[in-house]
Amino acid sequence: MFPTPDTALTHILVVADPKTSRAWYTDVLGATVYREYDTSVVLQFGDAWLLLVEGGGPSPDKPGVVLEPPRDPDRRDNLFTIRVDDCQATFELLRARGGVFLTPPVVNGAETRCFLRDPDGHLFELSEYRPTT
Repeated sequence: MFPTPDTALTHILVVADPKTSRAWYTDVLGATVYREYDTSVVLQFGDAWLLLVEGGGPSPDKPGVVLEPPRDPDRRDNLFTIRVDDCQATFELLRARGGVFLTPPVVNGAETRCFLRDPDGHLFELSEYRPTT
């Protein structure tokens, strides 16, 4: 049967420099290094897995596919949302750790959110949701 209860989904992010990205993900986001290879780093962040890899050309198992970091950080086809209890406090913590945000947290009804980028422009949203009573 697929998926099984222990099936895990890993997000692969193509980065220009795995060492620089490793530092950002561990120092700013607080991810934990699970394993490192020459050109890649496996990180655990909560229940999620992130694999940071250098770009490269096609291979026998992915013919015609070229991996590269985002060319334009303002044009995204994916992003990550991190649900937090207190967006403002998390914003201040990550900013103190070196995170650079697009704006301070913005309140929109029951949601407060803000966005920051990793060194390659991958976009992360911090999102706090307060149910209406």
